[in-house]
Amino acid sequence: MSREELAARQAELLKALLASGPAPSGFDPARLRVEASVLRRKHGRVLAYQRPELAEALGERYGPLFAEFNGERPKLAAERSGAYADEFVTWLIAGGHLPKPRRGLRDRLRRR
Repeated sequence: MSREELAARQAELLKALLASGPAPSGFDPARLRVEASVLRRKHGRVLAYQRPELAEALGERYGPLFAEFNGERPKLAAERSGAYADEFVTWLIAGGHLPKPRRGLRDRLRRR
């Protein structure tokens, strides 16, 4: 297999795992869905660790809301985690899940 073919296969696999793309040939779609779910939950935990104020503000709603956001807008492979977290905060505010914060709180929630 050439480097180009390998890169294309890896891109297909990443799309299936991170962006709900179709399973590449040779992969079990059910197992990929399980792995994708695990990766999404892990990313949510990492984001909660990076932004504890956000996780604290949402409480038990954090996990389900992150899953909804991530399902609509998966993180891109080359995207910085901070930028993705900022988008999550914006999504939460736009959806009424968080009040529009005062400047100081917004800055703490949208740290870079």
